[in-house]
Amino acid sequence: MTLEPLILQVDALEKSYNGRPAVAGISLAISAGTCFGLLGPNGAGKTTAVEMMENILAPDRGRILFKGKDRDRSFKQQVGIQFQQTELMAFLTVEETLKTFASFYEKPMPVDQVMDLCMLKEIGKQRNNRISGGQRQRLLLGLALVNDPDLLFLDEPTTGLDPQARQHVWDIIKRARSRGRTTILTTHYMEEAWVLCDTVAIMDKGTIIAQGSPKHLVQIHCADMPPESRNLESVFLALTGKRLRE
Repeated sequence: MTLEPLILQVDALEKSYNGRPAVAGISLAISAGTCFGLLGPNGAGKTTAVEMMENILAPDRGRILFKGKDRDRSFKQQVGIQFQQTELMAFLTVEETLKTFASFYEKPMPVDQVMDLCMLKEIGKQRNNRISGGQRQRLLLGLALVNDPDLLFLDEPTTGLDPQARQHVWDIIKRARSRGRTTILTTHYMEEAWVLCDTVAIMDKGTIIAQGSPKHLVQIHCADMPPESRNLESVFLALTGKRLRE
């Protein structure tokens, strides 16, 4: 079996605020072409960890390697980021917004291709303030993909969406993976992690408390549970003792 090369390596990463550790020495190895899920209760340190991986926050200690090297100025050209909250210019259309963001990059994906990938062609001429919540999420995914990134960061991309809109977002993530792209995903939906992720890591109190494929984690941590309870949510509760949202 041929192992995929690592696209991102995180070694002993630490970050504290006012003397209190938010991230306490985590290490991760993420293979190219996979979907990696970072799970955890509120306050576990997920957002801080991801923002350091995105090069938005500087770590107090530790090292992050991208494609085996320290990140340089080219890093931002090779990654796409979808934030939970992004303000869109209301007077622009969906297509105009994509073209504007594409102009920020050296080698963007053709806008028509982005619109195909994210199922946006039917609303391309609509203004941003006229689209639905699900359409908005697809547009935000398009903005994260417009530079044809090798590595995609998605922070709770389907929060608040109805089941159909959520399925549309899942389809886009699957399409990106089929093109060899790597995704780092944070989510509170265990079904989402089960469907999309090759590997998940569960964080609590700034540390990684479990890591592996969803199926493997269920096999290890749910062996003594009734069959109907053997799922990722049961793993999460068993390890953290916390509900998904407190």
